[in-house]
Amino acid sequence: MAAKEQTPQTADGRGTSQTFCRRGGDMNPSMARAEHNVWPELPLEAWEDTYHTLHMWTQIVGKVRLALSPNINHWWGVPLYVTASGLTTSAMPYPGGVCEVRFDFLQDQLVIETSQGTSKTIALAPKSVAEFYREFMEALTSLGVQVRIWKMPVEIPNPIPFDKDTQHASYDAEYANRFWRILYGCTAIFNEFRAEFIGKASPVHFFWGSFDLAATRFSGRRAPERPGADAIAREAYSHEVISAGFWPGGGDVKGAAFYAYAAPEPEGFAKSAVRPAQAFYHPQLKEFLLMYDNMRRAASPRGALLEFLESTYEAGAELGKWDRKELEKAAAGS
Repeated sequence: MAAKEQTPQTADGRGTSQTFCRRGGDMNPSMARAEHNVWPELPLEAWEDTYHTLHMWTQIVGKVRLALSPNINHWWGVPLYVTASGLTTSAMPYPGGVCEVRFDFLQDQLVIETSQGTSKTIALAPKSVAEFYREFMEALTSLGVQVRIWKMPVEIPNPIPFDKDTQHASYDAEYANRFWRILYGCTAIFNEFRAEFIGKASPVHFFWGSFDLAATRFSGRRAPERPGADAIAREAYSHEVISAGFWPGGGDVKGAAFYAYAAPEPEGFAKSAVRPAQAFYHPQLKEFLLMYDNMRRAASPRGALLEFLESTYEAGAELGKWDRKELEKAAAGS
């Protein structure tokens, strides 16, 4: 989700149970118990201060990735990626070789490593955005990674320059860890869903601007111009897409949620009957939402999320007249 202004998607409900069978079938009771352990509680009010601070920290790191990496189509050179311990920039070129920055939510540290065999570690602990910015930029400089970034946050109301932000200074390690655990659980299921699609599809990646995990499918057709779109939106939505993801919530969405949308949104999409039953269309966001708590409390959280992903995609693809036989494994007989 390059910007939280995208549109939703729909569902026709075709062959869901058969799709789940293809993806590994039913789980036994011990597997089901283990699955529920992946999905911890994440009440927005309990970690909102940490959420906003961590959002700014990821923007600082993400802007370094933006500055050092090639400009890849649809801004795919911008996001972070989920790892076995947190989030990473992946390898980024700099004059001395390559470097990588990793948020480690098991050890509560930020790790900077270079191909020269040098590294620096910064503790993730309660500290202001301004302090984190100073420590991080000094660590990069000490490793020979010379980079300048725009200090203004993006995609948030009332932004404060990173080096002036003493307002956001919270870090609750437990909730940072819970958030990461949800991200890796989602990544596995999003990749499972992505595997059924043989057309152009994005990686499963974490956009630090909107602070959400996203996966996008493409019809293969150019999209019409979006009236009033800025350069970022024009590049993100240059082609027809159906996208889904996970977001911690904010504004009038009072909790974590899965979202799905189509851009451009085909006529009738908002009225599509999607699954599971708790999913609904948000007219302001122009997205279908499934609240995280409804998913995690389902008999099979994985099954509920796959239902949401499948049904919203199918609705958007049918109404948008996508060539599904050419884009999907099952339809193509692969």
